[in-house]
Amino acid sequence: MAKVFERTKGLTDKPFHYCPGCTHGIIHRLVAEVLEELDVLGKAIGVAPVGCSVFAYDYFNCDMHEAAHGRAPAVATGIKRVHPDSVVFTYQGDGDLASIGTAEIIHAAHRGEKITTIFVNNAIYGMTGGQMAPTTLVGQKATTAPYGRDEKHAGRPLKVAEMLATIHGAKFVERVSVHNPANIRKAKKAIKKAFEVQLAGEGFGIVEVLSTCPTNWGLTPVEALKWLEENMIPYYPLGNFRTPEEVK
Repeated sequence: MAKVFERTKGLTDKPFHYCPGCTHGIIHRLVAEVLEELDVLGKAIGVAPVGCSVFAYDYFNCDMHEAAHGRAPAVATGIKRVHPDSVVFTYQGDGDLASIGTAEIIHAAHRGEKITTIFVNNAIYGMTGGQMAPTTLVGQKATTAPYGRDEKHAGRPLKVAEMLATIHGAKFVERVSVHNPANIRKAKKAIKKAFEVQLAGEGFGIVEVLSTCPTNWGLTPVEALKWLEENMIPYYPLGNFRTPEEVK
C-alpha cells in the first residue's frame, strides 16, 4: 500500500503534552514541515521561553535552546550572531512575547535581526492558569478579570503584528490562524515565507498565529475553534502586513 502521509522528520516521536483541542500541536507540525522542506533541519536552532511551549525541545527535531521568560529574541540574537549560517527561530506565546518580552521583540525587529519568530496568540496566559494577557479581548473573562477585560482599566488588546509592521527592520510580518484546514494551509505558506526571508538575509520575520486555549477559555475544542473565528479574527484581522519583494 502506498504511503500518502507520514510524520515529518522535523518532529520527534515524543507525544505532545498539550491539552485536548489546543492548536499548538498543529503549529509545531507546520514549523517542522517547513524546516524539513527547506532542508535546514541540520542547521536550525530554536529558542523557546517560559509558557505552554516550554517543552518545545522535546518535540522539534533540531537543536533547541531554553530562554528566560520573554527573552527568546535576545537569546536568538546572540545565537544568530555567533552562528550566522544557522537558521534561528523563536517560538513564543502571547503571555511571553506581548507582555514580559515586549521590549525584546520590538528591539530585535528594530535592529533587523535575521531571525524568525513564531508568535502564538491565544489571547490568554495558558500555562500559568488563565490570567488576562495583553492580547485578551475586551469583555473576555480570565482568572484575573472575572467580569471580563475592562477597556477603561486595562486598555485595549495589543495588536503585535500591526505594531511590528511599523518598524523598518521587520521585513516580514503576517497574521494567520489554524482554526480550519484552509487557514492551516495559509499559515504554513506564511511560516515558510518567514524562514525564506531569513535565508535571504533580509532581516527580521514574524508570523502571528491565532490559536485556541479550550481549557482556559472554558470551552470544548470545537467551541474554541468557533470562538476564535467569531471573536478573535474580527479584532485581529488575518493578512500580510510586510513582505520583501524577493519572497512575494
